Amino acid sequence: MPIPETTSAEAYERYIGGKCLRACQGDAWRDIKACVVASPRIVDLVHLPAVSEPFIAWTMSGEAEFQEREGNQPWITHRIKRGSLFLTTGGGVYDCRWKALTPEPFETMLVFVELPLIQRALEEVFGADANHARLRDLSAFTDPDLHWMMERLHKELMRQKASPLLVQSLAQAIAIHLARNYAELVSEQHTGSPSLPGFKLRQITDWMTQHMDGEFNLGRLAAQAGLSKFHFIRLFKSATGASPSRYHASLRVDAARRLLRETKKTIVEVALDVGYTNPSHFARLFRRQTGLSPSNYRLQR
Repeated sequence: MPIPETTSAEAYERYIGGKCLRACQGDAWRDIKACVVASPRIVDLVHLPAVSEPFIAWTMSGEAEFQEREGNQPWITHRIKRGSLFLTTGGGVYDCRWKALTPEPFETMLVFVELPLIQRALEEVFGADANHARLRDLSAFTDPDLHWMMERLHKELMRQKASPLLVQSLAQAIAIHLARNYAELVSEQHTGSPSLPGFKLRQITDWMTQHMDGEFNLGRLAAQAGLSKFHFIRLFKSATGASPSRYHASLRVDAARRLLRETKKTIVEVALDVGYTNPSHFARLFRRQTGLSPSNYRLQR
């Protein structure tokens, strides 16, 4: 199967080199997505695409020697077992391989936190500096609090019908925990992975917010940054964890959420206000990001 550079949280399980045992379904999972994967005991090489959403890989059972690399960089080796966590926040395709070291099944739960929720958590933690904050990538770490949240989320995932209230509460708790413990303020002098300078990123994201209802124009955004389209996409995604087009779509859906909650405008009017002339297209995108149709989302008040 050809491996795309990026994919969605819903499609990620196609590329993980294992069997999906359980995947979230229903309205409870609009802010967070989860699936449980049983992996083969030995995998020589898997190419994993990037996703826009920050995601957590939580080892549920088994022990393995796990190796990862990006591009042609050297392999980095970790020994992982139940409770081991990986936090991935963007980038491009990367490679991994592993070998199970114990006889029990090697199973992992993948958890994807929706970008609007992460942004709200960053705003709560960092206030006016939220646009300077981003989550770090971490491999094979342990965190008792996050482990506990993963256990609770897994219990809901395995229920015949998950509780929307409980899943939403867990999603919020996970987002705040990540923002408090694994986010950092990135200055213009940051010397880690290449990304847009903070002041330039601020200008572009502010402009995108102000012109959210306009047609997405990658060339115009790249020109504002003084970069080619290719490099602009790469650096924007490194800085925000989302592609420019996905970030633009999230802005629109966030604005639509507010209008549906705070006004009595019709769904057609809301769609037009956030830049969609086709209400059916708007409804499909809204459902894809929230797990609910616009009308059902409004009824959740």
